[in-house]
Amino acid sequence: MSRNDEYRKLAGVVSATRETGGDLFGQAMVDWLREHVEFDHCVIFGYRGASRPPLLFETFSPAESHVFVALYQEGPYLLDPFHHAAVERKEGFWRMRELAPDRFYASEYFRSYYSQTRLAEEVGFFVPLAGKDALVLSLMRLSASGPFGTADARLLRDMAPAVIEFAKLRWPALPADEPAEAKHDETITAVNEFDRAHIWKSLSLTPREKHVVDLVLQGHSTESIARAMRIVPGTVKVHRRNIYRKLKIKSQAGLFARFVEIIDARIR
Repeated sequence: MSRNDEYRKLAGVVSATRETGGDLFGQAMVDWLREHVEFDHCVIFGYRGASRPPLLFETFSPAESHVFVALYQEGPYLLDPFHHAAVERKEGFWRMRELAPDRFYASEYFRSYYSQTRLAEEVGFFVPLAGKDALVLSLMRLSASGPFGTADARLLRDMAPAVIEFAKLRWPALPADEPAEAKHDETITAVNEFDRAHIWKSLSLTPREKHVVDLVLQGHSTESIARAMRIVPGTVKVHRRNIYRKLKIKSQAGLFARFVEIIDARIR
């Protein structure tokens, strides 16, 4: 089948899906992508600022979905490089390694949550939608499968314009929040893309300290934080000492534990 024939087939699926309300699109997209590149899982999340991301499509088993979806939606998404890139309106095909902060793979978030996914690599198609909404179609390869090869990544990057076009046709906008979810998210309304440390508002931290906390939890090093905030590394270290003193903690592990406590309290 030629590429044009493939596009026409997907266009028909998108049209049928929108008319019937059934979501055949996700599976059709997975089937199409798998004709060209091998991967283990696909998930599509919508992103609306700092709000809990709605699940649009998944290929996980119930047990896998607990880790990749349910646990993720409870709070770890706030530290996910894909979430941050989507909120910042990135578009196109991106590999996790291209978006992750310099200390991401040594961060408490990676050790405590992301390592549970047992992924060798995650890549995504980033699709800005109307307003400030966005969605990300993620493809995942487990450790047993190994990361995506250079040729695979190049092919997926070439396919990105078509994936983005069809995703926008399927989801011109994200689904409206359910009333219960809207209530659930009252305390985490959208914030500006650089100051997403809203979860710390109940603590006695300055705006700059909240920004430092947010970047530390994402996996930025002192030098990376200094560049992001346009300050010298020594000032970052002073902020970190003040944060640890105020929160009565001694390490990044303690900071992540406090983050988990706040998230747990929010969802009870």
